[in-house]
Amino acid sequence: MQRFDKYWIGIVIGLLLPAIFGLVYIDTMGLWMPLKQLNFAVGGIISKLLFVSVFPDLALIFLFYTTESWRLSKGVLIGALPYILASFIAAM
Repeated sequence: MQRFDKYWIGIVIGLLLPAIFGLVYIDTMGLWMPLKQLNFAVGGIISKLLFVSVFPDLALIFLFYTTESWRLSKGVLIGALPYILASFIAAM
């Protein structure tokens, strides 16, 4: 696991995983039509969707900390920060 303990791998995972999880969540929950009807209104469903999409990153951070992959977990946290900040900004 030490071979993959790099910041840039964590950042890439942290940026891609929430986007993939968010799209899968929208598709499985059937939220395409409600999102089209709301026209991505500020607040409401968008901020919640952004916040829910960060949960897999938080689980990975916990997993990487328990396996002592410190750089990888820090990279995932840095990659998740844009989604967390966007969810807080959308909620305002």
